[in-house]
Amino acid sequence: MKEVEIFCKNTGSYHSYPMGTSLLEISNDLNIKDDHCVCGAIVNNQARELSFCVVKPKQIEFIDVSHPDGMRLYTRSLIFILYAAVKEVFPHVDFRVQNGISNGYFCELRGLEREISESDVFSIKQEMQALIDADLPFVKKDLLTTEAVDLLMKQGLEEKAQLIGQQGQLYTHLYFLNELADYLYGHLLPSTAYIRNFGLIPYYDGLLLIVPRRKNFLKLRKVSYHDKLFEIFQEQKDWAGIIDVSTVGSLNERTLNGRGGDVIKISEALHEKKIAEIANMISQRNGDAKVVLIAGPSASGKTTFSKRLGVQLAVNGLRPHHVSLDDYFVDREQTPKDEHGEYDFEALEAIDIKFFNQQMIELFDGQKVRLPRFDFHLGKRAQNGDTLQLTPGDILIVEGIHGMNPGLLTQIEERNTFKIFISALTQISMDEHTHISTADNRLLRRTIRDAQYRGYHAADTIKRWPSVRKGEERNIFPYQENADVMFNSATLYELAVLKKYAEPLLKSVLENQDEYSEATRLLEFLSYFKQISDEEIPPTSLLREFLGGSSFVY
Repeated sequence: MKEVEIFCKNTGSYHSYPMGTSLLEISNDLNIKDDHCVCGAIVNNQARELSFCVVKPKQIEFIDVSHPDGMRLYTRSLIFILYAAVKEVFPHVDFRVQNGISNGYFCELRGLEREISESDVFSIKQEMQALIDADLPFVKKDLLTTEAVDLLMKQGLEEKAQLIGQQGQLYTHLYFLNELADYLYGHLLPSTAYIRNFGLIPYYDGLLLIVPRRKNFLKLRKVSYHDKLFEIFQEQKDWAGIIDVSTVGSLNERTLNGRGGDVIKISEALHEKKIAEIANMISQRNGDAKVVLIAGPSASGKTTFSKRLGVQLAVNGLRPHHVSLDDYFVDREQTPKDEHGEYDFEALEAIDIKFFNQQMIELFDGQKVRLPRFDFHLGKRAQNGDTLQLTPGDILIVEGIHGMNPGLLTQIEERNTFKIFISALTQISMDEHTHISTADNRLLRRTIRDAQYRGYHAADTIKRWPSVRKGEERNIFPYQENADVMFNSATLYELAVLKKYAEPLLKSVLENQDEYSEATRLLEFLSYFKQISDEEIPPTSLLREFLGGSSFVY
């Protein structure tokens, strides 16, 4: 039999195998031992499942849950097991995965018609463990798309069937667990026995599925309750209900019927209404609120939101003045460094807290202050900004990632501040069992913005993203519940618009680049959206911050 040569990055050596040998067989033969079980592999910089068969020379890196693609394989498989367990315990309940929150996945049991009890959770978890102990294979089958759609419809997965049917493909693959079928937009593990650690608890009015920590598989991720964030997720469901668009399939249906413009108009109107409500809340603080602090993760639209809020505050008779925390950076040589010896610009200590508080106090006392400007090329701060003196009716809008951190305004009374946390919490799901990651939404925004305004290649943005996310987890998200109000900057239509801008950038990432796997995953994700033109997006939209065409000056 003809053999093919592979290079295994785990062993750093070449090996030959008969054509058609699976990755699972190769990993067993090479005795690949990760810290935890091997979940899949990166083959020629593209994620593959262990059933993938090698027929040409390949570069292979076997991965476990410590790798993002390994964790995705694990999570998809775990969700399928949860679906199967719920189907067994509550056959007539509509099981839905709503969103990622609190280091887990929030799920609903629609049609239960009562509160979920500890006993319910125990029964579901017990059934999940039984499926895991049985070591059942996840079987991948290619079917005529018409057959796949019919099968999913019979299981009650109408939204999943709708989206698959819209793709126009003759054949579609589904995964089976016993007789139960599902499609989860990515690869799965070989069998249920690969799931070795998970958690399931009651969470608000649903369930929270908890996955292991990437760097410590034996421990589950820490769970906490985020009342304000959960409220915003509930608000997004209400907004989706207003437009009657809750999944990619329903959005595509609107687009195919020529009604994409209606989705844009209503989405933008909902944003404007919410911003006006926030401005009213600030105005009703009886003059106590002197500084509005706006914080949020990368590509959340903080800058445009700040400007739109300023317009609404002006409508209420206030005079807003914009201040950026970036201008209060310490000089480059004083910037703290991370564990790798690199400058940590996202650490609170990168801001001159003492000087910032000093200027805020002087402004509140009615003094005239010369605001700083930070020169990012020289890495130094200069006192050559605008001169500002506050008078009655003036209000400061301070934008920066540390706005929710209690260590920022240490000398200003709490009653004088109003805190707003902003993030792009994706408002639609792929279907009943697949939520859309808010991080993916922001990464697409950032990829487009970096290419358009900063001259960065998509591979550069993707390469930096893990570091950005790490900084957010350390410096931003722990403080989000300190906000007086949260704002969701995502729109129902935006991914269908971003598609046109993001696809050519992602396609420019080459196969020999490490970022090819992530670029390929995002391209596959975007392929499910029918494109919506951006012509009807107003120049004041938050999305214009990334696409261009904004009427605001940045």
